[in-house]
Amino acid sequence: MRIEQLEYIAAVTRFGSLRRAAEALHVSQPALSETVRNLERELGVDLLDRRRSGARISAAGRELLPHIMGVLDAVDSLRRASDDQHRTTRMIRLGTVNAATVPLLVPTIQAFRSSHPETQIEVTGGQQVDIHRELAEGGLDLGLVNYLQGDDKPPGLQTTELLRGRPVVCMRSDSRLAALRSVSVNDLLREPLIVMRSGYVMHRYVHRLLEGRNPAFSYSTDGAEMGKLMVAEGLGATVLPDFSVSGDPLERSGIITQRPIAGDVPAVLMVIQRPLSATTTRAARDLHAMFVRSAADYTAHEALGGRRSGGAPAPSGGTVAII
Repeated sequence: MRIEQLEYIAAVTRFGSLRRAAEALHVSQPALSETVRNLERELGVDLLDRRRSGARISAAGRELLPHIMGVLDAVDSLRRASDDQHRTTRMIRLGTVNAATVPLLVPTIQAFRSSHPETQIEVTGGQQVDIHRELAEGGLDLGLVNYLQGDDKPPGLQTTELLRGRPVVCMRSDSRLAALRSVSVNDLLREPLIVMRSGYVMHRYVHRLLEGRNPAFSYSTDGAEMGKLMVAEGLGATVLPDFSVSGDPLERSGIITQRPIAGDVPAVLMVIQRPLSATTTRAARDLHAMFVRSAADYTAHEALGGRRSGGAPAPSGGTVAII
């Protein structure tokens, strides 16, 4: 059964004949008649009373007409609601671990604001587990989280890779670590270390890197942005994905810098996630697409720029992958 078939029955009822209904709908009379016959065969009811003088709604058709009109009214309401959704202000809820605020989050929101001036974005910082829970429960539309290469991804979420970088040491530009081409674990252990709290990917990575050894002194904090501010104030060094440091205003102003970690390090992935089961609004789909484009632009820019400040290699992987 198609909506078009019900609309044809309503038109025949309204105009009183197949011919006038066909003229009003701008379809041929044989095509309209055949469409109605297909519906009659499907329902097992003669909806029209066909005579030499013309076809009109039958007695059985009049009994079913309130149900037909009810379906058409519901379809009209759905269409109006959909139109209103695109015209009126919407709220997109975005969760983030604050790992790529400057290179990815800020430019994407700026671009989205230009094309969707009536749509608001609520940005919420949190740990990966909290973002996953909110996505599953409908509290968030999209989530930006980090993974180490090889980590398993939640089965109930669509995961699209945006950036691929590596862990680096972020320090003040006047730190003794800034004089090194690369920072070893022993170098790091001799410095006050600002560590992400348990629940962040970089906390897990640093724990693995230090192999249970304790630095000279350590602080715990939430998120890369607070970690960089603490570094800028001279409280110590921290370990972050390179895309969290590159282009940051503190780096551009020369206050902080970065150095690679000596030895083999895993890739760090920045991904965007959304629920597989939920209906995503058009605005959220548009924002998702803009994140993908912003990530591709950033990766291409970094590749053209070659080696970035502090000797850290540009992130690889210009191809966006759905994981």
